[in-house]
Amino acid sequence: MSEVSTLHELESQLLGDVVTPGDPRFGSACSVYNAMIDKKPALFAQCEDVSDVMKAVTYAREHKSAVSILGGGHSGPGLGLVEDGVTIDLSKMHGVHVDPRRRTGLAQGGCTWGQFDHATHAFGLATPAGIISTTGVGGLTLGGGHGYLTRKYGLTIDNLRSADVVLADGSFLTANSEENADLFWALRGGGGNFGVVTSFEFDLHPVRNVYAGPMLWPVESAADVLRWYREFLPKAPEDLYGFFGFMVVPPAEPFPKPLHGRRVCGCVWCYLGSPDAGEQALRPAREFAKPLWEHVGEMPYPTLQSAFDGLYPPGLQWYWKGDFVREISDDAIAAHVHYGSRLPSALSTMHLYPVDGASHSVSSSDTAFSYRDATWSMVIVGVDSKPENADRITAWV
Repeated sequence: MSEVSTLHELESQLLGDVVTPGDPRFGSACSVYNAMIDKKPALFAQCEDVSDVMKAVTYAREHKSAVSILGGGHSGPGLGLVEDGVTIDLSKMHGVHVDPRRRTGLAQGGCTWGQFDHATHAFGLATPAGIISTTGVGGLTLGGGHGYLTRKYGLTIDNLRSADVVLADGSFLTANSEENADLFWALRGGGGNFGVVTSFEFDLHPVRNVYAGPMLWPVESAADVLRWYREFLPKAPEDLYGFFGFMVVPPAEPFPKPLHGRRVCGCVWCYLGSPDAGEQALRPAREFAKPLWEHVGEMPYPTLQSAFDGLYPPGLQWYWKGDFVREISDDAIAAHVHYGSRLPSALSTMHLYPVDGASHSVSSSDTAFSYRDATWSMVIVGVDSKPENADRITAWV
């Protein structure tokens, strides 16, 4: 790879743009999903193709600059930005190619899951991929990745067929089970820092419409709901997925006005099958305790994937904590009920996501993901629109 010794040479060699402090575009380039993040790179290399990425990596290496890779920008701690270093911005690389015959989908490194789902849904196909469609494909995948399809089809990395990667020396290679298999192992759950992944190829599964939606109970019933949920879901068919959470009911449709602003607990369900079979699968939930309200029905899979996008747009203050657990103990339920009934803001929440089923069929040695024995993934988030409330949501978390 030829040297890129000056900023002017980098600008002249990139198809994309180089954005530096003082450029009118710099402020918006620094804006990521979590508005609590305030990092100022020395420059953004807004890449348009693999060659751009190779040149940006070479420039950073020659100048001994720290490097970050910005995909969807959802990273809680803001790992997509680096203070006074080079941010390789992949957001212009968001193409998707679907091969319906092979049931595969290839996403460029700057793609979001909404863009990917839009392309695959036309063929009635999907792969496990979180619960917010604005999330970047790269960040979620490299951490392991789970979502509504995980109990049936495994983690996101379990569906990764190959990855194209630019290494730290500026060279390009493909990693899969046959080529550069050690790197492929590390990419699946290692979290990053092995290179810049410029494209991901996934296995796809037949998913068009799902029977899905939220089911809410009074927050005063949270302990009973959690005890029921921890017993029910691991024994349920793998076609059924449901995550538990606390929330303040938003003052918006489709929630009825009498519930607006009320603290509740609930589950968001997703059944991969017919509405009639979904009704049967969820009968125990309705028999356990009559829901305060529910909005469950048949919908296209991308509709479910994007259901929370409006509630959590980019630019809010976020403070995250998360972990993987094998069991939900009585003490854990008591602690979660205590804090879950005292949410510090209307957008703060706690979620428990199931990571059992198909994800347990993969050995802990097959990938770098080290939580194959976990049954649940949990997240606790303080969220607010006002910077002056950052300390309060952080203290609650």
